[in-house]
Amino acid sequence: MATSLADIRAKLQASENRTGGNSQSGGDNAIYPHWNIAEGTTARIRFLPDANTKNTFFWIERLIIKLPFAGIKGQPDSKPTFVQVPCVEMWGESCPVLAEVRGWYKDESLKETANKYWKKRSYLFQGFVRDNPIGDDKTPENPIRRFIISPQIFNLIKNALMDPELENLPTDYEGGLDFTVKKTSKGGYADYSTSSWARKESAITADETAAIEKFGLYNLADFLPKKPSEAELRIIKEMFEASVDGEAYDPERWGAYYKPSGFKGNDDAAHPAPAQSAPAPVAKLAPAITDDDIPAFDADETSAPVAAAKPSSQRAEDILAMIRNRQK
Repeated sequence: MATSLADIRAKLQASENRTGGNSQSGGDNAIYPHWNIAEGTTARIRFLPDANTKNTFFWIERLIIKLPFAGIKGQPDSKPTFVQVPCVEMWGESCPVLAEVRGWYKDESLKETANKYWKKRSYLFQGFVRDNPIGDDKTPENPIRRFIISPQIFNLIKNALMDPELENLPTDYEGGLDFTVKKTSKGGYADYSTSSWARKESAITADETAAIEKFGLYNLADFLPKKPSEAELRIIKEMFEASVDGEAYDPERWGAYYKPSGFKGNDDAAHPAPAQSAPAPVAKLAPAITDDDIPAFDADETSAPVAAAKPSSQRAEDILAMIRNRQK
């Protein structure tokens, strides 16, 4: 295995020469941690639409890159750690990390390293928890929870939407469907492959309707990480290169931008500016979706709730048709 970024680049360049070059919590308990349910139990969820009516779907995709570091500089006893940074492919732009990593997959010996730096995909939903097997999980004042859904569960959600017998959106207030998260294990790891949509339609309750009217729905995009500026992308690239080279995380260089999970360093630590003007410090990942809250699958609430509006049956048909067309 290559020992440094320079080694990887040299190896890839050599390969190119031989071939002639023809070769993605804020303390309010809003996030529902379904991954904490006990094995053999189920949680029943009723998903709700996005407040952003321009969003075709009732979810939003989240792409994160995890940068592993050997430890934290200045802390001799620190253990290996990682820093999560947003992948700008979420906004349809070119990611400097993936631009480098994609080429590594051409070399079989670099695939394991490439996988470490590849984007981690998850999906943000919102809705009610109707059956909650987590005994110490308390429903917040606003019972509309947010859900970070792994690709395994998301594929079950998406595939069911392609069923031609499905007539209504699962988020329909009158004829929608609950989704049951079932946790089992497979090969020593949590497995959710038996999760499924309910067979019988149901309407939202009077209490749920009152909660929507009182608190409004979330605009899911408000809970994505802050989009990095060009200068901040240079910081991400610098951290990536240091990570690949096996360096420790340096709080003085990067502490004002991105931090390891749970790191409590000085936000005002001095750090060298990028090649051009220094950017303002980057906010942490989106409110109530912090590194500490989310499992490996990969701030304060300030956004005002948006008043909810029940989607029309025509809008439901349009969304289902668009999903199916994209699948084709």
